[in-house]
Amino acid sequence: MKKPCTLTSSSGLRGEYEGAADDYTVGQEWHAYTPQMHERWRRLYARQSQLVRTHACASFREGLARLDCAGGIPRFEDANLVLAAATGWRLVAVPGFIPDAVFFDHLAHRRFPVTRWLREEHELDYLVEPDVFHDFFGHVPMLLDPAIADFLELYGKAGARAMAMDALDMLARIYWYTIEFGLVREEGGLKVFGAGIISSSGETRFAIEDRAVLRLPFEPVRIMRTGYMIDSFQKTYFVLESLPQLIEALVALDFGPVYETWRTHAPLPAGTMLPDERSITGGTP
Repeated sequence: MKKPCTLTSSSGLRGEYEGAADDYTVGQEWHAYTPQMHERWRRLYARQSQLVRTHACASFREGLARLDCAGGIPRFEDANLVLAAATGWRLVAVPGFIPDAVFFDHLAHRRFPVTRWLREEHELDYLVEPDVFHDFFGHVPMLLDPAIADFLELYGKAGARAMAMDALDMLARIYWYTIEFGLVREEGGLKVFGAGIISSSGETRFAIEDRAVLRLPFEPVRIMRTGYMIDSFQKTYFVLESLPQLIEALVALDFGPVYETWRTHAPLPAGTMLPDERSITGGTP
């Protein structure tokens, strides 16, 4: 099995793809994790869980508590028992990045791919590629929220149409600016629900507290027109008024005409504010 390629990163991808199944799944091989890896996980968890208390949305905090994974790298099979009972999702281990069509198929069938390798010591503050900490700590708690669980299944089913219409990059931006880097207005302030933010201590503070960063109201077409790169903190974030708004807004939108209108246009550079837009002030209550 060859490594997939990505146009959004200037870095080479890592991961052992030999032996992966046709759907890019592999065994987690939990027993291969060393004591040092488990200790590194505990330190990452302890640091991020401190930020979760003040910066993460309620659904994330509740989901993380239910998963009970502070003591070391979790077994996916244990998490699957919790997920299956709550929302019908399950985790599948993968070597790293997987092709778009495979990723969409997993989501459409309520399977969430989780990278099995853990970042190195020098990557504690920022990581270009998703590792097991990013995928599990960052994503899995939100799979216990019904709104996010339903959205991800529908997102997976939308992939075939986007690929057929040569608009995959537009659909990918929806995922990027919500599931990976989304903010939500909650408890009198802004809270994080995106995994790319909450699994990074630096970006968690930056996304919420930095006064200069551009934060815009959630608007699907604007998001689909906004470019991004994966090698740095984001220059633009989009803010939901509530988690159910995510699925409500996208179910009501006919993506076809949007793709037809904008797919040949160059994306707006991240950090660009249009004349009629105003940035939302950050901070926690």
